[in-house]
Amino acid sequence: MTLSALTVFVLALIAAVVLLLGLWAYGTANRLDRLHVRSNLSWHALDAALARRAVVVRSIAASTSASDGRRLSVLADRAERADRAHRETAENELSVALAGLDVERLRPQLVAELADAEARVLIARRFHNDAVRDTLALRTRRPVRWLHLGGTAPLPTYFEIAEREVDKGGTVERYETVENVGAGPSQSPTPDRARTSARVVLLDDTGRVLLLRGHDPARPEVCFWFTVGGAVEPGEDLRVAAVRELAEETGHVVAAEQLVGPVWRRVAVFPFNGEVLHSEELFFVLQTPGFEPGSEGFTELEHRMGLEFRWFDTEGLSELVASGEPLYPQDLPQLLDEARRIAGTHEETAPNTPLRAIR
Repeated sequence: MTLSALTVFVLALIAAVVLLLGLWAYGTANRLDRLHVRSNLSWHALDAALARRAVVVRSIAASTSASDGRRLSVLADRAERADRAHRETAENELSVALAGLDVERLRPQLVAELADAEARVLIARRFHNDAVRDTLALRTRRPVRWLHLGGTAPLPTYFEIAEREVDKGGTVERYETVENVGAGPSQSPTPDRARTSARVVLLDDTGRVLLLRGHDPARPEVCFWFTVGGAVEPGEDLRVAAVRELAEETGHVVAAEQLVGPVWRRVAVFPFNGEVLHSEELFFVLQTPGFEPGSEGFTELEHRMGLEFRWFDTEGLSELVASGEPLYPQDLPQLLDEARRIAGTHEETAPNTPLRAIR
């Protein structure tokens, strides 16, 4: 049996394509492995920098008043011993405590050590987040996911904590949130990343919060509760996006200036609708008379999610958490009282505070 020239050419072409695909997959898998190693090493470096900061804080605690010293020491121990899932919260609590320190009462050596420790944390955190960004950028590409080139390695996660600004003389001036998005109520940022989300913690006049429940269209068995909001369109103002999402998802129309915020920031990486999303969520707060939400403005995706609404008071929210069904943001039960206080603040007089990281 002899093969025609065309058959030989087709077989050779297929073999070449398979070979090139194999070489690409091999190279990509190796690159992914190196990126995962890099993100792991950068996390260990960040962990070491945070641990050094905790040591410096304990030294500061020994030289302050008894009550302040005990509090700083407890927070430093808690931050150092927290597991990865709770580390951001614990480190942010420590950062808030450090924000209240009167550094002028500390010995110059301790001020210098604290400034050095925080500078090392700043550098290590940025190296770590750069490594995570590069890993996710490759790991979340469709061909990489389809061929499972990432294996079973868990997705790395960003680490967001508050940082302090330091003047040229080395004196700590004030705390600001990392990557401070939106300097104040009247300066809504204009994101150009499609996966930035504008969310609204919507309260009625009795203080109940409106949540939506839906499922992942790609995995109907995965249901979760979440606040009103969604992706910001390229070039769209964050506040305008929040108003638009509110109208689409509930039928409730408000003016942009009625929103207070953004007040909170959440960064998460999660699978949804067959994709792995890196979501940066910025939260506004709004209080309004109670109403019955409507679904007339739902998008095709939202219809596929099978969305439903429910107003929750404090007790109902506690029961929801106890049921074990996922709720996002996870910190909402602890933040609800804060949201109620914020909701009563007029936008013109709202405090010019930096965004706070939440889970």
